[in-house]
Amino acid sequence: MQTAEIGRLLQAVPMALVLVDADQRVLAANPAAVALFGQPLEGRSCATFLRHPEFLNGLESCLSGRQQSSARIVLAGMAGQTHLAVTFTPVATPADEGVLMAFDDLTQLEHAVAMRRDFVANVSHELRTPLTALVGFIETLRGPARDDPAARERFLVIMEREAGRMMRLVNDLLSLSRVEAEERRRPDARVDVIAVLRTMLASHRDPARQAGVDLVLDAEEDSIAVRADADQLAQVFHNLVENAIKYGAAGHLVTVRVRRIAREPVLRGPAVQIEVIDRGEGIDPLHLPRLTERFYRVDSDRSRAKGGTGLGLAIVKHIVNRHRGRFRIESEPGRGSRFIVILPSADPEGARAG
Repeated sequence: MQTAEIGRLLQAVPMALVLVDADQRVLAANPAAVALFGQPLEGRSCATFLRHPEFLNGLESCLSGRQQSSARIVLAGMAGQTHLAVTFTPVATPADEGVLMAFDDLTQLEHAVAMRRDFVANVSHELRTPLTALVGFIETLRGPARDDPAARERFLVIMEREAGRMMRLVNDLLSLSRVEAEERRRPDARVDVIAVLRTMLASHRDPARQAGVDLVLDAEEDSIAVRADADQLAQVFHNLVENAIKYGAAGHLVTVRVRRIAREPVLRGPAVQIEVIDRGEGIDPLHLPRLTERFYRVDSDRSRAKGGTGLGLAIVKHIVNRHRGRFRIESEPGRGSRFIVILPSADPEGARAG
């Protein structure tokens, strides 16, 4: 089989494949390999595009021993680490003996494993603190504080708070799991977002009043429809308004603003933009890209003290993704924050309702 025919065969395979001769010079490389290394490979020596000891040792071993071998390598780049599994298989080339190298990109798999590991570690850490407190107080109530009514009452209040914290964490974990399970299935019910917001804001009036915060709904229309899951949409705005009350209370005003967008470029059609705006202390731009990560907190101690689980914005992001919308955060220290949700309009023409 000629080199040109071998090249055509390699092009039909989606995995990155590179065929080299006995001198470690590339005879053929398929488009997946060119995309992986970001440069044309044919005619080049292997050491010029991948100088990694494990890779070169594996290639040498296959050429000398004429037996299949493999290697795992990690490449560092501007976008982060790339994890590759390389399989070296001895083959006969048109002119000589050679090696067919198959590159399996494991970066996404490694990333998923790391995320799962971090997730388990974070959940364990979040549960350990309240559980340790509960065990300690139970032991105290059974021992030194057995006959001390004042101490018993004080400890029971703390135990109730810690148990509530665990319940909130478990509920948020279950919510996140449900949202992720449904993320590929887009909601199709017609929901009045203004009605959802009015109901949600009414449920937050008392906590807002206790925090000294006024809640204001700024909407130009009485009814605007989107395709949505009403319960999940309410959860999005519940999380955002609750955060605004907790962390933006210094501004004494939280505004929920609703506007139509005639055509949203990313969504490629009419949309509805809902903003939750506070006038609090704001967030350092350094933290903004990571706010929707699970358990990421700007101020861990303050968040826990206010009952936060570190999962609220992660849930918001996944729900908005399920609705094929967009979620972004704008903030500046000393000037408050804007949490912006953009959802496709249920009205294909973007006409005003009501």
